[in-house]
Amino acid sequence: MRLSCLPVSLFGEIRTGAMPLERWISYGAELGLDGIDLSVLFFLDDRRAAVAATLRQTRASGIPVAVINTYPDFTHPDARERARQYAEFTEHLYLAAEIEARMLRITAGQAHPGTTDADNISRTLEYFLPADELAKKLKVQLIYENHAKPGVWQYPDVSLSRAVFFEVVARLRQTSIKVLYDTANPLVAGDEPLSILEPVLDRVACVHAADTQVRGGLRPVLIGTGVVPFAPIFRRLRAARYDGWISIEEASGHGLEGVRQAVEFIRGSWQQAQPAAAQP
Repeated sequence: MRLSCLPVSLFGEIRTGAMPLERWISYGAELGLDGIDLSVLFFLDDRRAAVAATLRQTRASGIPVAVINTYPDFTHPDARERARQYAEFTEHLYLAAEIEARMLRITAGQAHPGTTDADNISRTLEYFLPADELAKKLKVQLIYENHAKPGVWQYPDVSLSRAVFFEVVARLRQTSIKVLYDTANPLVAGDEPLSILEPVLDRVACVHAADTQVRGGLRPVLIGTGVVPFAPIFRRLRAARYDGWISIEEASGHGLEGVRQAVEFIRGSWQQAQPAAAQP
């Protein structure tokens, strides 16, 4: 298992410049992470300079970018907007390649009023398939998440529906696109996390270790203090000999200290989560 972190709690500070992106990179190295995660929202201004500075810092710190997170809305009812979203996403693919990121998170899109599951699945695949071809050329791994709702969206992700998520994953099995499995999002939809993990386990390339205070909603808390059952999730992953990335989605609002505590908790939980067959 390789460990990274998406510092959602620090998004505001990083985007405004109150915390230089270089500080996040150096803190990830201090924590001994195997990689750090970023958002495309960090590169809205002066992208060329930001990419160059970030690449210098990650190389100097010896810590790569594991995942860059994007927010494409490929299910928008307006075909012109879907085309615009895809054009923007291709720019993010090039950004990921420039910054030497291992993976790029891809979302299906919002559950816009008046659309059907069939509409949303069809529109998702219409753009995922060419995105996969470009990603292979750029040597960037695309990972599709069972998302809930990014803060930049108005409506929940269509992938919050297990029926939509499973169907899209099934249709992607002949592609290079893998799965980014989120531990908290199933609970938002009223599902048990393992019931979402099991059918897609063989496609998982990255796990978002996220936590929520309640079932039926997403209320981020310090990782390990909410209702997400990390022990059985990690036992199942270890039983399957999972050796991909775990990305801690730290959104508790506790800043760098929240990140430190989350890293400590996930490391300890992973070490303790021996598969049943390996237990004395």
